Amino acid sequence: MYRFQVKAPTQNGEMIGIIGSIPQLGLWNIKNYLALQTSGDRYPTWWVDVEIDASTLSNSETKIEYKYVRITTDAKVQWESDYGVNRWVPIEREHIQSNNSTLIVDDAAFGNIHPYAYGYLQQAIASTPATQIQESKPQGLKILVIGSSVAMGCSAWLLNGWANQLGQSLQKIYGHQLVNRSQLGANVSITIERFTSIFAMEKPDIVIIALSLGNEGLANCRSHDRRAVQRRFESGLLQLIQMTQDLGAIPIIGGLYPHGDYGSEHNWLLRDTHSRMLNWEVPILNWLDQLDNGYGRWKSQVSFDVAHPNTLGHQLMYEAIDLNIFQLDRDRIQLNQQKFLNAKNIEEITIYQDAQGFQVLSCPEVQTLRIINKSKCVYNITSTWKELQNALKRNSGIISGTYIAKNDELGTLPLITIDSHRNISNSIQIPIDVDLQYCSALKFFAPQHSQILYYDGHLGILKESDRTIRIINESDEEYNIHPMWKEVQVALAAMPEGVYVDSANPDLPFRTMIIGDRGLESRIKAPIKSTMLLQYKCKLSEINRIAILPLGDRCAARMLLYKMEYDGPAFPFDLTRSTNLGDVADIIAHDFEDMWNPEYLYYDSIERRIYHSKWSGLSFAHEVEDSDDPIANMQPVFERMQTRYSARAKRFLYTLKHCDEVLFIRTGVTNRDYVIDLMNKLKIKCNSKPFRVLLISQQKTEEFADIPQLIHYDLHFSPDWMYDSLDYWMECTKKMREILEDLGVSSQNLFWCPPNP
Repeated sequence: MYRFQVKAPTQNGEMIGIIGSIPQLGLWNIKNYLALQTSGDRYPTWWVDVEIDASTLSNSETKIEYKYVRITTDAKVQWESDYGVNRWVPIEREHIQSNNSTLIVDDAAFGNIHPYAYGYLQQAIASTPATQIQESKPQGLKILVIGSSVAMGCSAWLLNGWANQLGQSLQKIYGHQLVNRSQLGANVSITIERFTSIFAMEKPDIVIIALSLGNEGLANCRSHDRRAVQRRFESGLLQLIQMTQDLGAIPIIGGLYPHGDYGSEHNWLLRDTHSRMLNWEVPILNWLDQLDNGYGRWKSQVSFDVAHPNTLGHQLMYEAIDLNIFQLDRDRIQLNQQKFLNAKNIEEITIYQDAQGFQVLSCPEVQTLRIINKSKCVYNITSTWKELQNALKRNSGIISGTYIAKNDELGTLPLITIDSHRNISNSIQIPIDVDLQYCSALKFFAPQHSQILYYDGHLGILKESDRTIRIINESDEEYNIHPMWKEVQVALAAMPEGVYVDSANPDLPFRTMIIGDRGLESRIKAPIKSTMLLQYKCKLSEINRIAILPLGDRCAARMLLYKMEYDGPAFPFDLTRSTNLGDVADIIAHDFEDMWNPEYLYYDSIERRIYHSKWSGLSFAHEVEDSDDPIANMQPVFERMQTRYSARAKRFLYTLKHCDEVLFIRTGVTNRDYVIDLMNKLKIKCNSKPFRVLLISQQKTEEFADIPQLIHYDLHFSPDWMYDSLDYWMECTKKMREILEDLGVSSQNLFWCPPNP
């Protein structure tokens, strides 16, 4: 029996029919079409079971041709394609005669006619037990295929995919037996989880690991997650290779293949991973060039859908396999088992050593590098140390990439970068009396070791446990990780809320990571070529988070916080001039209402500033852009200001509500009455929340004596001078940092407002 099925969305009252070249399908007479059925749980899939009488078929017939039709509510017939293009399926005479299982013909979508049919038996034929296989061909090897749906043969006729064809050839040529234990939808994580149990059950000599970037989600993930997908896939494959070797079998990796939804960046990543896989010194079934159209997508006529090759595609994959890879005997397998099952037999190779006690060793089998310094001198490895670099190139057997010290529990040792020529490309200082053992960073990215929260090709943020975050910076630049970096901020929401600290350097600035319900809420700095471990320290409720809110009068406070890297998204007074402190107090008391109201704003063409008529001390110098014509039309400026300042006002009020304590900063000369008025209004606005006001002005501190919660410094910070002189700017920044430290504010307890609260 053949079951024809197709996906066809329909309107109420419509139905789907089939018409074809055999009597059971009406002999192309539309009046004799066969109606399909559907159901509530399977719609829009329609199907019909057709018993095919072998006596009605001539011996010369090899295929059945047919089409689907849509029957409208008024009984009109809509053919799914032009008359010249038909669907077809092979005539499986043995199946028709035995009729022991329904042959399901999966025709995908109505109107989308494929050049090759896809069908499979509803009841799979049981595989031969492993014991019988071994007894029947004792001279042959056992080969395990563990992969995804493509390795299963999906979308090939009767699932006769590349793996099945390979198994038939290997049985015939070498007497090998192939067992396929692939799984629909499998990715590296799933395969790692099931690998050990499958290996123990099958006890293979060779393992073909056949997975894809497609099942990792590369085609449909967010653009900023693509590098993480690539890294997870490569790390997972290397872990599976290592697991295979550790169990004494020979690994072979299935190559990459295209995807119908890949674009230019996907294609670049596909080729980038493909290039690295070719250098892993593991046999590879190289399919990409046979199937790829040069842009990461399938060549014409070789795919069934975006993710799977069709019968022709599987045939091309099989033909691309070099069968000589499998020309192995049991003696070779036994040697391999002895090599990997006994870890003590894995010997390190001495790459370089001198008379003083400095030594570099490598182990190509497990891709590790070891540096020993028993001398009385600190060694500096640089690109100019030609003798060492040439020795690495000749003898190390280490693949290119980043290497991290395995015995660096605190993350204090620098990374090593091995380039494509097997040179150490970065400069590293090797301390006295150390034994450093480096392994590939890919092992830290492996699915069973960690969860990749973020990776962009240089910076990796990994969740190693609910209480441990690892940051890996493989680049030659310091990374500034902060809450305004939206992708990173959101990614870290996967961690439990709390305070995480660099246990190796807990007192250094920007080594405290604060994670709230929205993700990252602090700034972290990742040094050049470094790894850093952040350990959970305490709940958010156990620290006092202090927010800094500038109150004008000019942008000096904003500029100083910027140089200190304490700046976050802008607040209302950051980029304004507010010469009258009374105006500031009134604006805050009224929740910034009317601050950007067009009825009170006017443009002074001589000053090139926007002034405010309600608060005469308020003006704006950064709102008119070069493309604006403020004299003729202020509307674009008004709209821009409404967007900017309404957002800044929301941040200000959000910060007041969610921080634990507030430090308001005001620069510029004022008088005591205005300060008292401000303090009274802030007390109401803060609603019993602790707050202080830092007033910086060239005035005698005695003028503000005995005003509770006010701290005054007799200083002058000029934004104009800062613009003119970087040295002056840095000098002011140093002083501001000292003031904040005296007030107990640091990167360890600073409250960061999200850009869009």
